[in-house]
Amino acid sequence: MTEAPSKIESMRKWVVEHKLRAVGCLWLGGISSSIAYNWSRPNMKTSVKIIHARLHAQALTLAALVGSACVEYYDQKYGSSGPKVDKYTSQYLAHSHKD
Repeated sequence: MTEAPSKIESMRKWVVEHKLRAVGCLWLGGISSSIAYNWSRPNMKTSVKIIHARLHAQALTLAALVGSACVEYYDQKYGSSGPKVDKYTSQYLAHSHKD
């Protein structure tokens, strides 16, 4: 019987399949929370609040794009089953455990 995928594996699979949607959702959440935070600071002008929110969201988007690139690299290199062990490595491991 096959085990159900873990929560992290399910999230990773969704991010791999929907990279741009994940980045867009992260951007929207970032700019929304940054605007909410900046609006709680009454001593700033509205234009400065919007500029700060945009800068925070832009930094978060760049971080999300880097994270998405890392997920894509990992998926291309190892696939969905994790790190692959080639036949030479498995032969080495088999011989190294002999007494």
